[in-house]
Amino acid sequence: MDNDLRRAVVVTLGELGRSDDWRDRADAGHSLAGFAEMPEAVEPLLGLVLDPGDTFVTRQTAEGLLRRKDRAGLRLVASALAVADDNHADYIHTAIVDVFSIFSDDLEEALRLCEAMSGDPDDRVALGAGRLQESLAEIDPVLRPS
Repeated sequence: MDNDLRRAVVVTLGELGRSDDWRDRADAGHSLAGFAEMPEAVEPLLGLVLDPGDTFVTRQTAEGLLRRKDRAGLRLVASALAVADDNHADYIHTAIVDVFSIFSDDLEEALRLCEAMSGDPDDRVALGAGRLQESLAEIDPVLRPS
């Protein structure tokens, strides 16, 4: 893995995420989600999940983070949920349902990760993890193991 190239990609996507065009910001958020584990990606991703100009950007970025189905993605979504207004929270909730309504195993793992994050030393993450867990608990997945 070439960390310098990965950092350069994060910087470039961060710049794209500051575009005036909502389509550029949505593409940047969706793509930047793949780098959520990198500290340099955290602030740009939070800004895109809470995009003040277009909730499509919010939804695309949140969905990209959630589709990772890992702690890094869930942690960023939780952090955003802690401070999201009702409108942004609705679009984040839609992404949560879209990602976790199919496989029960994915939903159970996300619930487990949220439980662990509810004790996070960062109060914003802990609060958001509780909100994320509430949204996840409402989902009845389509496919369960036989």
